[in-house]
Amino acid sequence: MTERDRGLDEVHVLWISEGMSCDGDTVSVTAAAQPPIEDVVAGLVPGLPTVHLHNKVLSPTVGGEEFLAPFRAAARGELGPFILVIEGSIPNEKINGEGYWTSFGNDPETGQPLTLNWWIDRLAPRSWAAVAIGTCATNGGIHAMAGNPTGCMGLADYLGWDFTSSGGLPIVNVPGCPVQPDNFMETLTWLLHHAAGSAPPPPLDELLRPQWLFGKTVHEGCDRAGYYEQGDFAGDYNSPKCQVKIGCWGPVVNCNVPKRGWMGGIGGCPNVGGICIGCTMPGFPDKFMPFMDMPPGGSLSSMMVKPYGAFIRRMRGITNRTVNTEPKWRHNREALTSGFDPAWRP
Repeated sequence: MTERDRGLDEVHVLWISEGMSCDGDTVSVTAAAQPPIEDVVAGLVPGLPTVHLHNKVLSPTVGGEEFLAPFRAAARGELGPFILVIEGSIPNEKINGEGYWTSFGNDPETGQPLTLNWWIDRLAPRSWAAVAIGTCATNGGIHAMAGNPTGCMGLADYLGWDFTSSGGLPIVNVPGCPVQPDNFMETLTWLLHHAAGSAPPPPLDELLRPQWLFGKTVHEGCDRAGYYEQGDFAGDYNSPKCQVKIGCWGPVVNCNVPKRGWMGGIGGCPNVGGICIGCTMPGFPDKFMPFMDMPPGGSLSSMMVKPYGAFIRRMRGITNRTVNTEPKWRHNREALTSGFDPAWRP
């Protein structure tokens, strides 16, 4: 049996957050609970290989060359197997003039900064799996919006959407601004189970996102969706009703945050009064601005549902009052009036 057939006993996670980003995805993942990242690293999740995490925020090293050592070893082909996690947009270093857009460590021989692109070129082909965490890494995000001077893009735009890792896997995209913590850890855990030989590859959609996480829209899991059906819309951000008219893109955005919550099942943008601005989508942010304006089509859809919704709301109100009334046979009088009449009664 090959090593791939019998599974891996040990995996390194090389996490580079030197893309154009705010490190928000790293911070977000520290709140994960299904499972917590510390449980994965500590070996408390049954069936997983031993995991060595190399992340600048979560690293126990003092930084510098001590922290860079496993990355340099992997670039030389001396460390493996490893999962490469990229956080942040990938800039186009072909248009950087005489400088560079972003870097990660220096070249030991010249002392010059090594660009993120330099690392991706050397690490991605050798990685057992390549994962883009957060919308910046998956599709470019904020830094790739119209008018940016850096030519930023997502990892799949840089490597090619048909890229395959040494483990035979396509890029795995887990979008979010920042990523929902449990979405990422659940995906990473699935990959680790696959690495151990105990699970198939995670199912991905055409945009390389985990299908089970991004197969439904915000609207389908939203606490406020019932108000939309009843044509009952919020006029301001203090209302608990559907927020389509005040800027929510939930009906057309693929995201599970309203259903999953943010931490411990609590939170999620529309659940706590925030509109959905489409931060998990490839067209973010350009196609969703201005964020506080009603989305195109929102006016038509809300107008069409309003007469139907008003009628349904009225009928449900009548039924609600009916079922809020106790049956008349519940009384303390001497006669039984419930309709109970057994056949054997004389």
